[in-house]
This record gives sequence, structure tokens and C-alpha cells, in this order.
Amino acid sequence: MQELFRDVKVLTRNYYTTFRPLYEDFCRSAVTEYKFELEPLDYDSFIESLENRLINCIIYTENEEPKAFLVYTLAISESIELNIIHSQNFENLAQRSCALIKFFLEEVKSERTEKVVCYPMLGKQKSIVGEISLLGFKFVGIAVLRFLLHETTSRQILNIAKMGELPKDYSIKSWNDDYMNDAVRVVQNAFSTSADALFDTRFSSLDGTYDILNKIVTNVYADFIPVASSVLFYKGKPVGFCFANVTGGKIVNIPIFAIAKDHQAKGLSKYLLAETLNKILILSDENELPITEINTNTETNNFQALKMYRNLGFKEDYNYPQSYLPVLR
Repeated sequence: MQELFRDVKVLTRNYYTTFRPLYEDFCRSAVTEYKFELEPLDYDSFIESLENRLINCIIYTENEEPKAFLVYTLAISESIELNIIHSQNFENLAQRSCALIKFFLEEVKSERTEKVVCYPMLGKQKSIVGEISLLGFKFVGIAVLRFLLHETTSRQILNIAKMGELPKDYSIKSWNDDYMNDAVRVVQNAFSTSADALFDTRFSSLDGTYDILNKIVTNVYADFIPVASSVLFYKGKPVGFCFANVTGGKIVNIPIFAIAKDHQAKGLSKYLLAETLNKILILSDENELPITEINTNTETNNFQALKMYRNLGFKEDYNYPQSYLPVLR
């Protein structure tokens, strides 16, 4: 293995100095080329996270100089999360990426017997779909949608949306921790057969779904917004959930949106989403949240969801392949 991967190695202190220009090259393109919502960690913070084993980094070298790197983490979810692959100035991206991924798969071989590898292939990383498909990766198309607060079009579309009154026996309230057990049941039932469960196997069980939702409401992923996280009730029982959180103090994300299967296909989703949107707009207008956008994502072939988002003011910004590697048998 040492001969096979002579140009690939785990990033250690011996390479910190020569790695810095490569990492800074990535930082300059993180937003424009990789569609990062926020600026990535600065170099010192990246190294601190590495030292604290929150992330792991593998480098590809030429003449002992780092030319490409791969970052992954085992610390956040039940999946092995491959976060980014970057090649300096995007040169030889396919060749270097394949070498990095092959080394990475050897590094996590024991973990792969229990965990899925997931890899959102944002920006330039799309170009290596063919190469990693040969390594067994499978793909789901993901569309990213944005509701822009400083453009009048999104608000105008929301304002003219024909909502009407909620159907009889339905109501909507803001999140309360007392709803957690119902949320776990509804979300797990809705997501267990979805594409999300392919690359986050936590959705396959109630305990795993609880872990996801608990991390949302306890600010692990981002800052939870309970007042804007809406709950749909039918005859007093929670049957739908639209969660909202904010990253960097300015970008609101809708990470989970689910309605119990018995209440789907009734046009209820638009009411639940509109309630969350309007609550966020109020917070923004009252300067309690200085946000610039609300975003979410869905599968590129989920035409019903895409239509609903468009009808409430969202615009499709870009799409990317969400790749995953099933558990190693």
C-alpha cells in the first residue's frame, strides 16, 4: 500500500507550512466555485479542527509539495462525510481526486462496514462523477432553491400565492419541545424510504431520526429558530413539521420538511412552508434576524416539491450530484 499511495498521505505537521498555500487557494474559490454559503475556516482554525480530530485531511503531493487535498469527518453524523476535494488551480482534478479517494477508502475501511460514505459534489467536483462511479459511488440529483429577501420578486410571489383557509380540523403553531416524539415519528416515516436515507442511514430508525432532530433543535448544525419552525396539527395532533435554522447569522435554512403520509397530497405543504416563510420575514423586517436569504433543497426529480417552492417565491439556484457509497459488505 505504501508504494501504491506514495504520493498520497495523511496531513501531518511536517506539511503544515507547505500545505497552507494550497488551502488558501481553496479558500479563494470556496464560494465562487464550490458554492459554499459562508466563507470556510481560516487556515489556523482549520489546523485547530484537524488537531482536535473534528476533521481529517489527506493530501496529494508532487515532489513532496501538496497539490490537492481531501477533507472528511466522522464526528458529526452516522455517515462518513467526505466534505471537499480540491486540486490546486483545479489542475489534474480527476487524476488527483481518484488517488485521494482510493486512499481515503482504505483509511475508513473499518468504518465502512457500518457506515455509508456521503459526498456532496458541489461546483467543480461534478466533473469527477464518471471517475468515482467506477469506485462504486451512486448518485442522487439535488436542487438548491433560494428565497432572496432583498429582491422584491420572491416576496411578490409569496404575497400573491392563493392560500385560502386551512382545511377543516387543521391548524399551525410554532415549535415546542413537547412535540419532539411526534416529530421523530412523522419525520422517520416520511424519510425512511426517501433518497435522504440512502446517504444518512439515521433516517432508517427512530433513534437515528431523534439524533438528527435533536441536533437541529439544540443548535448543533446551526442556530435553531423555534418561532419560525412550524408544526401542522390535525384535530390537535402534530402531523407535519417545517424546521428552520440560521447559519452565520444571515442565511436561514430549512433542513427538514415532512408531513405524515396520511396527510400528504392534500395541498397542506404550502400552508406549512408559507407559515415558516412569513415568520422569518417578520423577524427580518423587525431586525431580529438580519438575514439575506432562505434556502432549502430537494431532489431534482421531485417535481411536485419544486413546483410548490416556485409558487411560494423560491428560485432554483443550482444543482449537484449527492453521491454516496453503500455500507461495505
